[in-house]
Amino acid sequence: MLLNNKNKTFFAIASFMMALGIAFGAFGAHALKTILDDYMLKIYNTGVQYHFYNTLGLFAASFIYTLKPESKKIYISLWLIIIGMCIFSFSLYLLAILSMPILGAITPIGGSMLIVAWLLLTYGIIKD
Repeated sequence: MLLNNKNKTFFAIASFMMALGIAFGAFGAHALKTILDDYMLKIYNTGVQYHFYNTLGLFAASFIYTLKPESKKIYISLWLIIIGMCIFSFSLYLLAILSMPILGAITPIGGSMLIVAWLLLTYGIIKD
């Protein structure tokens, strides 16, 4: 199977996001474990957990896009997954590290984008 440039882009982003997830997970487990209290460490780890879940999903969605490269719905859902994952997880990382509760108000925006992304992917699979 030959991948076009869009497919390559999404697989490359997914690979990079996996590397980041591993790096953030290791950073939390080693460097932050002695700095953050249990509550903030739990918040940080929630970011890591959802980072991994959505990265694995991004790989799957990227594969689906290789099967249906004409689907604008799937294409848009991929970008929403990437953006939503970044907003959701990175807001939690920063919230925990910087102890800035205001960042908690941003997290649901990322979560909402992820929900929309996965529903749009579902719709694209069925309709396109």
